[in-house]
Order: sequence, then structure tokens, then C-alpha cells
Amino acid sequence: MKVLVGMSGGIDSSVAAYLLKKAGYEVEGITMLIWKKDSPYPAPVSANSCYCPDKSKDLESIDRVASILGIKHHVVDCSDVFQRSVLEAFRTGYLEGITPNPCIQCNSIVKFGAMVDYARSVTDFDLFATGHYARIREKNGRYELLKARDMRKDQSYFLSRLSQRQLSSVVFPLGDYTKDEIRDIDVSMGFHEDGMTESQDFYGGDYSDLLAVPDRPGSIILPDGEVVGNHNGYWHYTIGQRKGLGVAYREPLYVIDINPERNTVIVGTEDMTHISGIDAVDPVFSSEDHFDDGKVYQVKIRSTASGADAYVHSTPEGFSVDFISYVKGAAPGQSAVVYDGERVIASGFISSRRSIAKQHI
Repeated sequence: MKVLVGMSGGIDSSVAAYLLKKAGYEVEGITMLIWKKDSPYPAPVSANSCYCPDKSKDLESIDRVASILGIKHHVVDCSDVFQRSVLEAFRTGYLEGITPNPCIQCNSIVKFGAMVDYARSVTDFDLFATGHYARIREKNGRYELLKARDMRKDQSYFLSRLSQRQLSSVVFPLGDYTKDEIRDIDVSMGFHEDGMTESQDFYGGDYSDLLAVPDRPGSIILPDGEVVGNHNGYWHYTIGQRKGLGVAYREPLYVIDINPERNTVIVGTEDMTHISGIDAVDPVFSSEDHFDDGKVYQVKIRSTASGADAYVHSTPEGFSVDFISYVKGAAPGQSAVVYDGERVIASGFISSRRSIAKQHI
């Protein structure tokens, strides 16, 4: 059986290819290029970025690992679909006053979508693999997306929009390993130097650079309309933000809402960030295709958040979440991912929030 491994040049994808070959699979590697030469979007300030014009060092690293393993390596150009489905959607979202998550979109539409489709024109394969920390289990005819063994590295949140079709042909070799174990294997195989650091953001710079819009001065206001500061464009802010507001007030202030039409950023005290519930749209179901009434689920509203206990039920547009205790800073556009223990149940985009503060948001 042949497995095609998405390779970035980093530790995780390199070891994923090694583990699969060690397990007896026929392995080939593939890398997607997402920089478009005539792109209207600027290059990042930092080269340590997924979206970057120069991938020569990454490709050299991949070629070295492929040579050590004795496997073929392919490169496919996914720049058109990445610009259309990720960059343009990102820009549109921010200008609408929401906070999109480009990594989740890229995984479902590009990395596990277009790249896999393009790859079939280059080579034949049975399964697709990456170096993500997550697990998949088949049960009762469904493919369940599960958290990784190493909870510090778990990436199930970012994979939560993979469809049943995608999950049916995907493997995650690192799901049962810790990051320390993977690093040890990497060094022992001579893939990278001991102590190599890894951190690659979607865009190595200020996200607002991707919007390519001129500054537009506006007001920072309290919920009652009192002006407490000024800004250069609402798109420089996101719900829940505290740092960088440039506002002097008797207590810390947080962004609690954004009004694109009026170009205003609404700020409030910490209690005004407390949310009792959210609504989510455009759902993708994973381990199950429904929610159980009265069941307590865990819901993550951002990748770094802990899952908060909540009741969840379906709506015509997606699903509604009622948190048992309040959560802070739910941002429209971000993904709400519903878990039942280690299992991902569903993922949707936050469309609205229900505040527990007296002031209307």
C-alpha cells in the first residue's frame, strides 16, 4: 500500500514519512507551493511563514530527508486555490469585522483537498499522511477524529473541518507519540540538528498587511458611546484583544465588538467579555452526525483555549452552544469545535455571541 506524505521540511513531517516506511508502507513525499508570483498580497516580513516566496531552504531539507529515506518527492503548485480560498477569504473576513482562521481553511480546502487532488495527476497512492498530532479511528462506519496522545501538541482543532471522505483516506502517524519522542527519532535519523527550533505561522508579519487597505482613522468607544481613544482602522483589532489599544482608563479594557460600517471599535471591562453562549454556522460533523440532548460537551472557541463544558443542539444554520460557565472573548469568524472527551464531534464558524453583561453588545 502506498502512502503520500505531505512534507514541509520540518521535524514532524519528516518523522511521519520515516514511521510509515518503517511500518512497511511504500512512501512518497509531496510539498505544495502556495506563493503566487503575481500575487497582490505582500511578502511577509519574516521568512518563517507558510505563505512565503522563498521555500528553497525547506525544499533542500525535504530533498535531504527524502534521500536518507530513499523515497520520491513531488512538488505541486496550489497557489491559485490558496489565494482564492484562503487569502481572499481572510481579507474579506477581516474587512467584515470578523476574525477568520486561515489554518483551518487551508487544511480542509487546500492541504487535504486541492493538494491531494492535484497529487493524483502526479502519482498513484492509497492514503495521504501528514505530521499533524491527531488520531483517526473507524467506528460503526464513521471515521472519528480524535485528540493526540500529547495534549501539548494536539492539533485536532485545526483539523476539525475535515470531511468523512477526507478522513477515510488520511493517516496521522504521530498521533500516539509525544513531541519529545518525535524529536529523538528525528535526531537519531540525522534529519535535523539536535535542538532545532520549529515555529511557522500562517503569515510572518502584521496580518493587516495582507488587507492592502489605507489607514482609516476612527473612534474607540465604550458601549454607551463615550469616545475613549482613536484608531487607524477597525481591521487592526479583534474581539477579546486587550494589549495595544492605546487607551488610558481606570481599569483594563478589552475589545468587545467591532462595527465596520461606522469604523468603530467598542471596548469594555473584563466582565463585558463574558459570553454565555454562541451560535455557529456551516457545520462539519466528524465522530457523530448529531448532538445528544442533555449531554455535556466540551467546546473550544480558539485553538489555545481549554474546552468549556456546554450543552449543544442543532439549528437550521448549524448549532447553538450554551456554556455551563461563562467563556471570554468569543470572536465571530473563529471556529467553535465541539468535543466529547477525546472525540471531535463537530466544527462550525462562530456567527453570534450571547453576552451575560448588562450592557448590550
